[in-house]
Amino acid sequence: MQNPRYFSTMNILLIIVAIIAVVLLITGGVWSAVSWLLWVGIVLLILAIIVWIVRALTGRRRA
Repeated sequence: MQNPRYFSTMNILLIIVAIIAVVLLITGGVWSAVSWLLWVGIVLLILAIIVWIVRALTGRRRA
């Protein structure tokens, strides 16, 4: 028969590994979302600059 202390140590290690796995999963998902949003932000910034340049060249002023 196994030592009860062995099972306690294994349970603690299992919990620690599970917590690390969940943290890495969340971090990976957040990083993926941030990366995607960064590209969307860059595209929107480029579009805003193009619109600003076109408005400046055509001389349209809107208050």
